[in-house]
Amino acid sequence: MLIDILDNNAKKVSEKELGKAIASGKVNEDLFYEVVKMQLANRRSGTASTKTKGEVSGGGVKPFKQKGTGRARSGSIRSPLWRHGGTVFGPHPRDYSYSVPRKVKKEALLSALRLKVQQGELKIFDSLELKEPKTKSVLDIFKKAKLSNALIVVDGAGKNLKLAVRNLKDFKLIEVAGLNVYDLLNYKELVMTKAALLKVEATA
Repeated sequence: MLIDILDNNAKKVSEKELGKAIASGKVNEDLFYEVVKMQLANRRSGTASTKTKGEVSGGGVKPFKQKGTGRARSGSIRSPLWRHGGTVFGPHPRDYSYSVPRKVKKEALLSALRLKVQQGELKIFDSLELKEPKTKSVLDIFKKAKLSNALIVVDGAGKNLKLAVRNLKDFKLIEVAGLNVYDLLNYKELVMTKAALLKVEATA
């Protein structure tokens, strides 16, 4: 399968044959759920915390004598039964992260790339270099290529390109090493530089 290589004016400058791993094969959508769920779980901070009755301040003195008051016996004002008392079975800082098998992650990523190819939402640029760090300049490139909501994957982004893209809410720039299923599915189009595509194909 041949794909066009574009310049910064969205003009075709050459062609490239996509590797079999990306150009053909089944799109296994079942894996998307597993991998995206893992990614989102790994992003959770897990910092929610409550204090048990042993951690709440105060409560060192028995509030009233054991017998003769007509009230239920009590040993501490920090009991969970009391106002301002401790919390029973409340959340404590924890790690939500887990991992799925490496082959599952790889196949999910390839399936997401295949999906973009099959839907005609993959565009390859020869390079994406800017002379100045201007958002308007990079928007002109995207407009010529008819891009409205895209993930841009590069192999070594220049400082000007990073500064130009970072203010755009509908576009996200990542290095090829950070390519992931969640971002691929979260953006309508996929833009890659030729160097980034070669790197992906080398590990596919």
